[in-house]
Amino acid sequence: MTLEKITALAAPSGLFVMGAFHDDAGTLVLLGADRGCWPIFTQAAEFSDGQPDPLDRWSKRIIGGIAADLGARDTYPSDGPPYAPFIGWALQTGRFFQSPTGMMVHDTAGLMISIRGALHVPTVLALEGRAASNPCESCADKPCVAACPVGALAEDHAYDVPACKAYLDTEPGRDCMSNGCKVRRACPVSVKFERSAEQSAFHMISFKG
Repeated sequence: MTLEKITALAAPSGLFVMGAFHDDAGTLVLLGADRGCWPIFTQAAEFSDGQPDPLDRWSKRIIGGIAADLGARDTYPSDGPPYAPFIGWALQTGRFFQSPTGMMVHDTAGLMISIRGALHVPTVLALEGRAASNPCESCADKPCVAACPVGALAEDHAYDVPACKAYLDTEPGRDCMSNGCKVRRACPVSVKFERSAEQSAFHMISFKG
């Protein structure tokens, strides 16, 4: 088994290996949504069946199938409480970092991070090369810092969720609701990993609740 095999199994569903690290049980692999995931998901039964949490249910079906093929165990961010430490796992891969906003940033996805699940593979796999550095360190302008129209991301990285959600109910907030978080969109790395407006709106509706 190799990371390349996992990549090959995940790619037809628009998923990719966002990072991996060795643990006591073997290798933990994080799978996330690539740019091609949205059109695949919208054709799935879960998207249109009217039941709650369509993306979580789709993710569990797809990643659960990959886990079964590999003899691996699968875990999801939505499972809990207690919830698995996905943020800690992400940082352990060496491909996720803290951005100046306090949000995690990924070396290729930027702030457009959508981790859909983890595979616990009972084998020590050869790992891909780690990112040389936090991409934010080479970003001179750091447009993400001033992008939030309500300052919900404070200097101490305390995210003011109520202020953010309240803004989304306003007329100016419709841009964030329709096109996605301005902070995430401002990241130069995220621009290369752009989402459609439809996908961004789906995530914002889920966030707002």
